[in-house]
Amino acid sequence: MPDLRPVGYVIGLLAAIFGATMFVPMATDLWHGNDHWRAFLQSGLITVFTGVVMALACASGVRPRLTTQETFLLATGVWAVLPIFGALPFLIGATDAKVVDAIFEAMSGMTTTGSTVFVRLEELPPGLLLWRSMLQWFGGVGIIVVAMVFLPELRVGGMQIFRSEAFDTGGKVLPRAAAIAAHISVVYVGLTVLCHFAYLAVGMDGFQAINHALTTLSTGGFSTSDASFGAFQGAPEYVAALFMVLASLPFVRFVQVIAGQTRPLLQDRQVRGFLWTIAILVATVAAYRVLANGDHFEHALREGLFNVTSIITGTGYASVDYQLWGGFPVVLFFFIGLIGGCAGSTCCSIKIFRYQILLGAVAQQVRRLHAPNGVFLLRYDGRPVDEAVLGSVATFFGVFVLTLGITAVLLGMTGLDFVTSVSGAATAIANIGPGLGQTIGPAGTFAPLNDTAKWILTFAMLLGRLELLVVLVLFLPRFWRV
Repeated sequence: MPDLRPVGYVIGLLAAIFGATMFVPMATDLWHGNDHWRAFLQSGLITVFTGVVMALACASGVRPRLTTQETFLLATGVWAVLPIFGALPFLIGATDAKVVDAIFEAMSGMTTTGSTVFVRLEELPPGLLLWRSMLQWFGGVGIIVVAMVFLPELRVGGMQIFRSEAFDTGGKVLPRAAAIAAHISVVYVGLTVLCHFAYLAVGMDGFQAINHALTTLSTGGFSTSDASFGAFQGAPEYVAALFMVLASLPFVRFVQVIAGQTRPLLQDRQVRGFLWTIAILVATVAAYRVLANGDHFEHALREGLFNVTSIITGTGYASVDYQLWGGFPVVLFFFIGLIGGCAGSTCCSIKIFRYQILLGAVAQQVRRLHAPNGVFLLRYDGRPVDEAVLGSVATFFGVFVLTLGITAVLLGMTGLDFVTSVSGAATAIANIGPGLGQTIGPAGTFAPLNDTAKWILTFAMLLGRLELLVVLVLFLPRFWRV
């Protein structure tokens, strides 16, 4: 049985810090003269007090190294516990949200999914809009640390191939997590500030700019308007596309660039593959818009660039209802949402490196058919890919498809139609944001769904954000016996 005290100590500390951040939206509501500030005061005090008590109660079990079981529990526990505290301002505040709606919204924020159950966003208190954006920003930087530290340690989904990157964890999870987080946070904050000023330069006001900077760099997709980015068409779409792409690249590469090492970024295979994929998809959608829809070139290019980038990165902004473009873009957008960005970024979904490894393995098998006696070594970014990595990637693909299918079936059993069930399952597990159809499509929200469906989607968002296996392994009886 794992010792839960080190896990409880870290979660308690994070909860206390998390609660302290609630005083920022509280101050925002006070500044705007909105009475909702009391909800943040109550929520902050509850969260800080609970976190401090938990940390003190578990302090006797702190040690510099976690076991594998404890690391799995910590990675899952943080994303399971913090959204519960994050839901408090929705429950206590002006939304009159039900428990399921509040937790759904907070989980969607922390996992940077971007699906929402709230309507008439323009009427929400400014502090609450800022809190939604902050939830996504925290989740974005948090998942980078998880992807850089915990997942390579746990050998999940082929992530162990990145253990030899600039930050080698060496098995000491907590100390190395602090070091990695410090470097990455500088880059993350810097890019957020740049994005904020870029939005200001293209016409957003200060409040809109800070909210969208937070949700762009986290590839989260929450907006301050029901129209999402439809309220900011034009130059802001180009700014958003640029920073969504930057947020989808490995943040360790930015750290290396700051240190004067530009070659790793330029030669990174997944970076090049990701950028080429976006270029080809944007060109395809823009050409379709011009030829099939009669759109003019600049508008077709801008809407194609923005919406393709938004979906493939899992950000989930929508500037238009692309379902009106025709059947081809709808099907294309469904599948590109299952691609994702680079490992070690704020991105979600399957991620580009897994497709590259899988396609490399297929090509290797084809070569073996032509030359049965030949010796072919699968390599990735110049490093050999061992059987454990390949098996881990193949397992991830299998579990992803199986989980998507089971989730879609469960959603269908709650009474949802086929399109809503399948696209809802995909958007939750891949942490994309909007689904397809009239209800949860880019012009809709998740508010009309029944409570059971919302609970299913909430759990699916957690599964997807933590690469599925991190959570699912906790349900194996032998995990607790080791």
